[in-house]
Amino acid sequence: MSKEVSIFAQQTEVSTTKRGPSKLAQTLSTGGITTRRIQTTTNGKFKRLINGEQIGNPVSGEINVIVIGALPSISRTFYKEKFDPNKEATLPNCWSNLGDRPDPNATDPQGPTCATCPQNIKGSGDNGGRACRFQRRISVLVEGDKTGQIYQFNIPAKSLFGKGAGNVHPWESYVTFLRGNGESPDTVVTKIAFNDNAETMELEFTPLRSISDEEYDLVCTAQEDPDCERYTKMTVAQADKVQRIPVMEAPAPRPEEPEDDEPAAAEPVKRQTKEDKAAQATPKADLSSVVSAWLDDEDA
Repeated sequence: MSKEVSIFAQQTEVSTTKRGPSKLAQTLSTGGITTRRIQTTTNGKFKRLINGEQIGNPVSGEINVIVIGALPSISRTFYKEKFDPNKEATLPNCWSNLGDRPDPNATDPQGPTCATCPQNIKGSGDNGGRACRFQRRISVLVEGDKTGQIYQFNIPAKSLFGKGAGNVHPWESYVTFLRGNGESPDTVVTKIAFNDNAETMELEFTPLRSISDEEYDLVCTAQEDPDCERYTKMTVAQADKVQRIPVMEAPAPRPEEPEDDEPAAAEPVKRQTKEDKAAQATPKADLSSVVSAWLDDEDA
Protein backbone atom coordinates (compact mmCIF):
# COMPACT_ATOMS: atom_id res chain seq x y z
CA MET A 1 0.00 0.00 0.00
CA SER A 2 2.90 2.37 0.70
CA LYS A 3 3.88 2.38 -2.97
CA GLU A 4 0.35 3.38 -3.91
CA VAL A 5 0.25 6.16 -1.30
CA SER A 6 3.29 8.01 -2.65
CA ILE A 7 2.70 10.19 -5.72
CA PHE A 8 6.39 10.36 -6.59
CA ALA A 9 8.27 8.18 -9.06
CA GLN A 10 11.46 8.64 -7.00
CA GLN A 11 11.78 9.36 -3.30
CA THR A 12 14.87 9.11 -1.14
CA GLU A 13 14.48 11.22 2.00
CA VAL A 14 11.33 12.69 3.48
CA SER A 15 11.22 15.32 6.21
CA THR A 16 9.08 14.29 9.17
CA THR A 17 8.94 17.88 10.45
CA LYS A 18 5.33 19.08 10.68
CA ARG A 19 4.89 21.71 7.99
CA GLY A 20 2.05 24.14 7.53
CA PRO A 21 0.47 24.89 4.13
CA SER A 22 2.84 26.72 1.81
CA LYS A 23 2.07 30.16 0.42
CA LEU A 24 1.28 28.71 -3.01
CA ALA A 25 -0.94 26.03 -1.49
CA GLN A 26 -2.92 28.72 0.31
CA THR A 27 -3.24 30.73 -2.89
CA LEU A 28 -4.56 27.78 -4.87
CA SER A 29 -6.77 26.45 -2.10
CA THR A 30 -10.53 26.63 -2.61
CA GLY A 31 -11.10 26.74 1.12
CA GLY A 32 -12.39 23.17 1.35
CA ILE A 33 -11.20 20.49 3.78
CA THR A 34 -9.45 17.49 2.25
CA THR A 35 -10.59 14.11 3.53
CA ARG A 36 -8.76 10.82 2.99
CA ARG A 37 -10.23 7.37 3.31
CA ILE A 38 -9.21 3.78 2.60
CA GLN A 39 -12.16 1.78 1.28
CA THR A 40 -12.66 -1.97 1.18
CA THR A 41 -14.37 -3.61 -1.80
CA THR A 42 -16.34 -6.84 -2.07
CA ASN A 43 -13.71 -8.34 -4.38
CA GLY A 44 -10.96 -8.16 -1.78
CA LYS A 45 -9.25 -4.87 -2.58
CA PHE A 46 -8.36 -1.66 -0.78
CA LYS A 47 -8.85 1.68 -2.54
CA ARG A 48 -7.50 5.09 -1.57
CA LEU A 49 -10.07 7.90 -1.80
CA ILE A 50 -9.46 11.64 -1.59
CA ASN A 51 -12.73 13.57 -1.13
CA GLY A 52 -14.56 10.53 -2.47
CA GLU A 53 -12.45 10.17 -5.64
CA GLN A 54 -10.21 7.14 -6.14
CA ILE A 55 -6.49 7.91 -6.30
CA GLY A 56 -4.01 5.37 -7.66
CA ASN A 57 -4.57 1.65 -8.18
CA PRO A 58 -6.33 -0.64 -5.68
CA VAL A 59 -4.25 -2.97 -3.50
CA SER A 60 -5.34 -6.62 -3.29
CA GLY A 61 -5.50 -8.82 -0.23
CA GLU A 62 -3.96 -6.86 2.65
CA ILE A 63 -2.50 -3.57 3.87
CA ASN A 64 -0.29 -2.67 6.83
CA VAL A 65 -1.28 0.28 9.01
CA ILE A 66 -0.81 1.88 12.41
CA VAL A 67 -4.13 2.62 14.09
CA ILE A 68 -3.91 6.02 15.77
CA GLY A 69 -7.51 6.88 16.65
CA ALA A 70 -10.80 5.20 17.61
CA LEU A 71 -13.89 6.08 19.64
CA PRO A 72 -14.49 4.33 22.99
CA SER A 73 -17.75 2.77 21.77
CA ILE A 74 -19.07 1.14 18.61
CA SER A 75 -20.90 3.46 16.23
CA ARG A 76 -24.17 2.85 14.38
CA THR A 77 -25.47 3.86 10.96
CA PHE A 78 -28.95 3.51 9.44
CA TYR A 79 -30.07 3.91 5.82
CA LYS A 80 -33.74 3.51 4.92
CA GLU A 81 -32.97 2.59 1.32
CA LYS A 82 -30.99 -0.48 0.34
CA PHE A 83 -27.58 0.14 -1.15
CA ASP A 84 -27.67 0.63 -4.92
CA PRO A 85 -24.31 1.33 -6.64
CA ASN A 86 -26.16 2.97 -9.53
CA LYS A 87 -27.86 5.57 -7.34
CA GLU A 88 -26.41 8.82 -6.11
CA ALA A 89 -24.96 8.45 -2.62
CA THR A 90 -26.76 10.11 0.28
CA LEU A 91 -26.00 10.83 3.90
CA PRO A 92 -27.38 8.26 6.36
CA ASN A 93 -30.90 8.83 7.63
CA CYS A 94 -29.67 8.35 11.17
CA TRP A 95 -26.37 7.60 12.87
CA SER A 96 -24.76 7.57 16.28
CA ASN A 97 -21.04 7.95 16.98
CA LEU A 98 -21.14 6.33 20.41
CA GLY A 99 -24.09 4.01 19.78
CA ASP A 100 -26.23 5.64 22.47
CA ARG A 101 -28.46 8.24 20.77
CA PRO A 102 -28.90 9.81 17.30
CA ASP A 103 -26.32 12.34 16.23
CA PRO A 104 -27.64 15.94 16.39
CA ASN A 105 -26.91 16.27 12.64
CA ALA A 106 -29.01 13.23 11.70
CA THR A 107 -31.86 14.37 9.44
CA ASP A 108 -34.22 11.50 10.27
CA PRO A 109 -33.61 10.17 13.82
CA GLN A 110 -35.38 6.86 14.34
CA GLY A 111 -35.81 7.09 18.11
CA PRO A 112 -34.69 9.03 21.18
CA THR A 113 -32.06 6.41 22.11
CA CYS A 114 -30.36 3.55 20.30
CA ALA A 115 -31.34 1.05 23.02
CA THR A 116 -35.07 1.62 22.40
CA CYS A 117 -34.88 2.26 18.65
CA PRO A 118 -37.08 -0.01 16.45
CA GLN A 119 -34.23 -0.22 13.92
CA ASN A 120 -32.05 -1.86 16.60
CA ILE A 121 -34.31 -4.91 16.96
CA LYS A 122 -33.23 -8.22 15.45
CA GLY A 123 -35.35 -8.86 12.39
CA SER A 124 -35.73 -5.19 11.47
CA GLY A 125 -33.10 -5.66 8.73
CA ASP A 126 -32.34 -8.22 6.05
CA ASN A 127 -31.81 -11.90 6.90
CA GLY A 128 -33.00 -11.44 10.47
CA GLY A 129 -30.39 -8.82 11.32
CA ARG A 130 -30.70 -5.27 12.55
CA ALA A 131 -31.58 -2.48 10.15
CA CYS A 132 -29.21 -0.16 12.05
CA ARG A 133 -25.71 -1.51 11.58
CA PHE A 134 -22.73 -1.54 13.88
CA GLN A 135 -19.42 -0.20 12.63
CA ARG A 136 -16.09 1.21 13.74
CA ARG A 137 -14.46 4.23 12.16
CA ILE A 138 -10.75 4.41 12.92
CA SER A 139 -7.90 6.70 11.92
CA VAL A 140 -4.77 5.09 10.52
CA LEU A 141 -1.32 5.77 9.14
CA VAL A 142 -0.04 3.56 6.33
CA GLU A 143 3.19 1.68 6.96
CA GLY A 144 6.08 3.18 5.01
CA ASP A 145 4.37 6.53 4.39
CA LYS A 146 6.73 8.99 6.07
CA THR A 147 4.50 11.97 5.27
CA GLY A 148 2.26 11.00 8.19
CA GLN A 149 -0.96 11.41 6.19
CA ILE A 150 -4.02 10.28 8.13
CA TYR A 151 -6.76 8.11 6.60
CA GLN A 152 -10.19 7.10 7.76
CA PHE A 153 -10.90 3.37 7.71
CA ASN A 154 -14.32 1.83 8.28
CA ILE A 155 -14.63 -1.59 9.94
CA PRO A 156 -17.97 -3.23 9.04
CA ALA A 157 -20.10 -5.14 11.54
CA LYS A 158 -19.07 -8.62 10.37
CA SER A 159 -15.43 -7.77 11.08
CA LEU A 160 -16.04 -6.51 14.61
CA PHE A 161 -17.18 -9.47 16.67
CA GLY A 162 -16.19 -13.07 17.23
CA LYS A 163 -13.20 -14.99 18.53
CA GLY A 164 -9.71 -14.97 17.12
CA ALA A 165 -7.25 -17.82 16.59
CA GLY A 166 -3.67 -17.31 17.67
CA ASN A 167 -2.81 -13.69 16.90
CA VAL A 168 -5.43 -13.25 14.14
CA HIS A 169 -8.63 -11.62 15.34
CA PRO A 170 -11.74 -9.60 14.46
CA TRP A 171 -11.39 -6.01 15.66
CA GLU A 172 -12.93 -6.09 19.17
CA SER A 173 -11.11 -9.30 20.01
CA TYR A 174 -7.93 -7.87 18.51
CA VAL A 175 -7.96 -4.87 20.86
CA THR A 176 -8.45 -7.18 23.85
CA PHE A 177 -5.63 -9.44 22.62
CA LEU A 178 -3.22 -6.50 22.33
CA ARG A 179 -4.16 -5.12 25.73
CA GLY A 180 -3.58 -8.53 27.29
CA ASN A 181 -0.07 -8.51 25.86
CA GLY A 182 0.85 -5.00 27.00
CA GLU A 183 0.30 -3.39 23.59
CA SER A 184 -2.18 -1.02 21.96
CA PRO A 185 -3.27 -0.51 18.32
CA ASP A 186 -1.08 2.62 18.16
CA THR A 187 2.08 0.82 19.34
CA VAL A 188 2.11 -1.92 16.69
CA VAL A 189 1.96 -2.26 12.92
CA THR A 190 -1.29 -4.05 12.09
CA LYS A 191 -1.96 -6.16 9.03
CA ILE A 192 -5.56 -5.81 7.80
CA ALA A 193 -6.40 -8.71 5.49
CA PHE A 194 -9.48 -10.22 3.89
CA ASN A 195 -10.56 -13.56 5.33
CA ASP A 196 -10.47 -15.90 2.35
CA ASN A 197 -12.45 -18.57 4.23
CA ALA A 198 -15.43 -16.33 5.00
CA GLU A 199 -18.62 -16.62 2.96
CA THR A 200 -19.01 -12.85 2.92
CA MET A 201 -16.52 -9.99 3.09
CA GLU A 202 -14.73 -10.08 6.45
CA LEU A 203 -11.51 -8.52 7.68
CA GLU A 204 -8.91 -9.95 10.04
CA PHE A 205 -6.36 -8.04 12.15
CA THR A 206 -2.87 -9.29 12.95
CA PRO A 207 -0.01 -7.55 14.82
CA LEU A 208 3.18 -7.64 12.74
CA ARG A 209 5.72 -5.81 14.92
CA SER A 210 6.23 -2.97 17.36
CA ILE A 211 6.52 0.48 15.78
CA SER A 212 9.96 2.06 15.38
CA ASP A 213 11.11 5.27 17.05
CA GLU A 214 10.57 7.13 13.78
CA GLU A 215 7.04 5.73 13.49
CA TYR A 216 6.39 6.64 17.13
CA ASP A 217 7.18 10.28 16.34
CA LEU A 218 4.81 10.17 13.38
CA VAL A 219 2.07 8.68 15.58
CA CYS A 220 2.47 11.33 18.28
CA THR A 221 2.35 14.12 15.71
CA ALA A 222 -0.66 12.63 13.90
CA GLN A 223 -2.62 12.18 17.13
CA GLU A 224 -2.42 15.94 17.69
CA ASP A 225 -3.91 16.57 14.26
CA PRO A 226 -7.69 17.35 14.36
CA ASP A 227 -8.20 14.83 11.52
CA CYS A 228 -7.28 11.99 13.87
CA GLU A 229 -10.43 12.56 15.94
CA ARG A 230 -12.54 13.97 13.11
CA TYR A 231 -12.23 10.80 11.02
CA THR A 232 -13.50 8.63 13.89
CA LYS A 233 -16.71 10.70 14.08
CA MET A 234 -17.46 11.33 10.40
CA THR A 235 -19.63 8.84 8.56
CA VAL A 236 -18.29 7.40 5.30
CA ALA A 237 -20.63 9.69 3.36
CA GLN A 238 -19.35 12.72 5.23
CA ALA A 239 -15.73 11.71 4.58
CA ASP A 240 -16.50 11.40 0.87
CA LYS A 241 -18.18 14.83 1.01
CA VAL A 242 -21.63 13.55 0.03
CA GLN A 243 -24.07 16.46 0.22
CA ARG A 244 -27.38 14.88 -0.76
CA ILE A 245 -29.83 14.43 2.12
CA PRO A 246 -32.04 11.29 2.04
CA VAL A 247 -35.64 11.86 0.94
CA MET A 248 -37.94 12.13 3.91
CA GLU A 249 -41.26 10.32 3.82
CA ALA A 250 -44.16 12.76 3.84
CA PRO A 251 -46.31 12.46 6.99
CA ALA A 252 -49.77 11.01 6.55
CA PRO A 253 -52.39 13.76 6.09
CA ARG A 254 -54.39 14.52 9.20
CA PRO A 255 -58.17 14.43 8.98
CA GLU A 256 -59.75 17.83 8.70
CA GLU A 257 -61.16 19.14 11.94
CA PRO A 258 -64.14 21.49 12.31
CA GLU A 259 -63.22 25.12 12.68
CA ASP A 260 -65.31 25.47 15.82
CA ASP A 261 -64.61 23.33 18.85
CA GLU A 262 -68.30 22.95 19.63
CA PRO A 263 -71.09 22.16 17.16
CA ALA A 264 -73.61 24.89 16.50
CA ALA A 265 -76.87 24.63 18.35
CA ALA A 266 -79.69 23.14 16.30
CA GLU A 267 -82.47 25.47 15.15
CA PRO A 268 -85.85 24.86 16.83
CA VAL A 269 -88.15 22.75 14.64
CA LYS A 270 -91.62 24.15 13.98
CA ARG A 271 -94.43 21.63 14.23
CA GLN A 272 -95.95 21.10 10.83
CA THR A 273 -99.69 21.45 10.23
CA LYS A 274 -101.75 19.28 7.86
CA GLU A 275 -101.69 22.12 5.34
CA ASP A 276 -97.85 22.31 5.41
CA LYS A 277 -97.53 18.56 4.84
CA ALA A 278 -99.92 18.70 1.90
CA ALA A 279 -97.96 21.57 0.31
CA GLN A 280 -94.63 19.73 0.64
CA ALA A 281 -95.90 16.44 -0.81
CA THR A 282 -94.48 15.57 -4.29
CA PRO A 283 -95.61 12.94 -6.77
CA LYS A 284 -93.57 9.72 -6.97
CA ALA A 285 -91.16 9.54 -9.89
CA ASP A 286 -91.73 6.77 -12.42
CA LEU A 287 -89.03 4.09 -13.18
CA SER A 288 -87.83 5.75 -16.39
CA SER A 289 -87.01 9.05 -14.70
CA VAL A 290 -85.08 7.23 -11.93
CA VAL A 291 -82.93 5.31 -14.47
CA SER A 292 -82.29 8.54 -16.34
CA ALA A 293 -81.08 10.18 -13.13
CA TRP A 294 -78.65 7.28 -12.47
CA LEU A 295 -77.19 7.59 -15.95
CA ASP A 296 -76.71 11.34 -15.50
CA ASP A 297 -74.84 10.72 -12.20
CA GLU A 298 -72.45 8.15 -13.74
CA ASP A 299 -71.67 10.35 -16.74
CA ALA A 300 -70.80 13.35 -14.51
